[in-house]
Amino acid sequence: MSSGLRLALGILLVVVGLVWMLQGLGVLGGSAMSGVTLWAVVGPLVALAGVGLAVTTRRRP
Repeated sequence: MSSGLRLALGILLVVVGLVWMLQGLGVLGGSAMSGVTLWAVVGPLVALAGVGLAVTTRRRP
């Protein structure tokens, strides 16, 4: 997988994880996920996976 794709996927996972967390906490409403504790737990885990993926991306010379 190319480093640019890994970085983009990592950033996408961080954004999705944060949205899921905010929905689970009830900060973002209007969804079946709003106020459901599961998403408040899964969201940060997905965001951390995204950070890990983005950080491990190395550019080759």
